[in-house]
Amino acid sequence: MATTENAANRLCIGAVVPRTGRLSALGDPLSFVLNHLAPRLSHLTRGTRRHPVTLAWRDSRSDPAHARQAVTELVRHEQAQIIVTMAGTKVLPAVADACEKAGVACVSTTFPWQAYVHTRGTGPRRFTYHFAWGLDDIAAVFAEMWERLGPRHHVGCLWNDDLQGQLLRHPTHGFAPVASARGHHLTEPGGYREPAQDFTAHLGHFRDHNAEIVTSASTVEDLALFYRQAGERGQRPRLITCSRWLAYPRGHAAAELDEARVATLMYWSPRHPFRSSLDGNTAEQLAHAYQQHTGNPWIQPLGLAHALLEVAAHALTTADDPTVPRSVAEAVGRTRLPTIAGLLDWTSGPTANVAHVPLVGGQWRNHHRHHELAVVTNTNRPEIPIEADLVPAR
Repeated sequence: MATTENAANRLCIGAVVPRTGRLSALGDPLSFVLNHLAPRLSHLTRGTRRHPVTLAWRDSRSDPAHARQAVTELVRHEQAQIIVTMAGTKVLPAVADACEKAGVACVSTTFPWQAYVHTRGTGPRRFTYHFAWGLDDIAAVFAEMWERLGPRHHVGCLWNDDLQGQLLRHPTHGFAPVASARGHHLTEPGGYREPAQDFTAHLGHFRDHNAEIVTSASTVEDLALFYRQAGERGQRPRLITCSRWLAYPRGHAAAELDEARVATLMYWSPRHPFRSSLDGNTAEQLAHAYQQHTGNPWIQPLGLAHALLEVAAHALTTADDPTVPRSVAEAVGRTRLPTIAGLLDWTSGPTANVAHVPLVGGQWRNHHRHHELAVVTNTNRPEIPIEADLVPAR
């Protein structure tokens, strides 16, 4: 009888993680957090009842079809009540849609919320929730950094021809309307296919339109190619802002961009003044644990990966019946929780089923033989101190 009751009370938090394929580097933080928090989450208490908890994961292989299969396995074989995921312009929506179809709660992150909304199916969303910044937030923080070099600029847009570029250039919910409203003139010669082979046409267009600043959502490799070809033409931009420059830069391509002083968005760092709702650890302690365990520098998705597990645990402990996925999903919708990534509030988000994550501006510096991301603007999060002045490219 005890075994039966134990099985009936058992809960499972599932995770779809890109462990292999092109997104595998962004799977490292979520994999680490699953292992790091497993002892703390072995049991959850709701009222007087103590529930044993299993953390289970499946590899998305950085592919939408495998991501959907991962959801199926977590639901059928692990009986997951809630699934968490992060990373991938096409993979993340596939996970969310599969969870909606399967009727299991889902929480996701690291994807601008407008992109999350507009790449999903059109049906009702009763089980799926997301937390992130918006395309408008990226535009605002980038424009603020451009304005450190003067009030209004001609800005060249280096955007691909895939879904990401389409979303950025959208006339209503994209990047351009916010930046233009601040007095900046955006110019774009059209999208390019990844991986890029040549940016000669883009450079010619930027020269003809006096674009001294470039904004981009390129991969590190494509951005390095652009910067190299710009140097060959004597056409180096004063500043590059890049919204895909999220992970800690490493490798030859990143080294090529040292002198470019690339500026980017920041949603989490070890200096963010937030604590885990699970154990009280600070952002700095989490980053240190990650570096000690993996031997790798912290990367921004680490804080959001940890927050995913915080939200999942909170939903299970506040749901009317944590063994029923619908009840767990409804609990996420009521959540207003201080996490290691800041306050996540689904009761007052920018749109239904979304909690907002504010951004600050950061700039990469080569500091004492290692790269460091320093806060250079903080309008949206004044509690995070500015650490350095924004510096134009050398």
